[in-house]
Amino acid sequence: MDFELTEDQRAFADTARQFAQAELAPHAAHWDAEAIFPREAIAKAGELGFCGLYAPENAGGLALPRLDATLVFEELAAVDPSTTAFITIHNMATWMLGTWATPEVRAQWGEPLTSGQKLASYCLTEPGAGSDAASLKTRAELVGNEYVINGAKAFISGAGATDVLVLMARTGDAASGAGGISAFAVPADAPGISYGKKEEKMGWNSQPTRTISFDNVRIPANHLLGREGEGFKIAMKGLDGGRINIATCSVGAAQGALKQAQQYMHDRKQFGKPIASFQALQFKLADMATELVAARQMVRLAASKLDAGAPDASTYCAMAKRFATDAGFTVCNEALQLHGGYGYIREYPLERLLRDARVHQILEGTNEIMRVIIARRMLDGDAPDAIR
Repeated sequence: MDFELTEDQRAFADTARQFAQAELAPHAAHWDAEAIFPREAIAKAGELGFCGLYAPENAGGLALPRLDATLVFEELAAVDPSTTAFITIHNMATWMLGTWATPEVRAQWGEPLTSGQKLASYCLTEPGAGSDAASLKTRAELVGNEYVINGAKAFISGAGATDVLVLMARTGDAASGAGGISAFAVPADAPGISYGKKEEKMGWNSQPTRTISFDNVRIPANHLLGREGEGFKIAMKGLDGGRINIATCSVGAAQGALKQAQQYMHDRKQFGKPIASFQALQFKLADMATELVAARQMVRLAASKLDAGAPDASTYCAMAKRFATDAGFTVCNEALQLHGGYGYIREYPLERLLRDARVHQILEGTNEIMRVIIARRMLDGDAPDAIR
């Protein structure tokens, strides 16, 4: 068991750190304040391979292990969790398309997506189907050589600004549950697609979030991903990686916040001495660092399980998502507290890191649903010995 990174992994992380400082750090606060979606910066990330980190090579991706991808995402998120989170969602959708699309669709969309020239949205959640995703009602009917799609999706990241939608829709009857769901690649500008207003959000302001409506949207039958009825399994496979990704964004945000707090403790003086000299605040910093390291190692363990195809990988991914997003938010909150009133104003990045990190406890499956997934496995007879 080796916890040290390889030279190649350190190089990936260094490249991501340099990119984040050069291309994200100078603009992140402005993008947040003005709700700007930075497509140009995302395209520059694509030039470094960051938009197709684990997508298959035949789609133009780097086919890296998920563990290596976490190293890149953490460095980006330490500066700008919102933009990084969209890049992770794009990676997830791009991996799904690259893995399950027909050769024709992969040839059309693969390299434009992995290069960052085109962007993808992941479309699972509906107005009435959030945590209970298997109850989704958006429907795709096969009519001749086309699927006709009707329904609506909600809380879709990038909606209205992306180029392709990786969509889950029901192809079975109303009672078919998870087994009646299929996945599709849908051009985002197809006739019959309309977008709702851009949601005004607490955080994640550098990426738009909208509802999407489908009114007799027609797509060629070869835009089906995998086979009919496999869509929910494909969606869940995507979410295993997505949960690691969003957990990593929390680790990155917390790392950025911890660094800010450590520097501030040396700079800020009260009662004639730096606040770093007060033991109560030293203990706070120690706890923040301990929780952060624990979260990082749990994320990397889950990524390693997913890379190895371990039978319990989904459980570890749920554990990592639950723990890291809770711990990451706590670290950001404590860092803001250490800054006092300065942490609450936008001149400092703490309030932005806090706002961006908060939603990570909700999306890619709420942390309550993560507990359900973990508990179901832990009630199996062998679980105490198998999950450790």
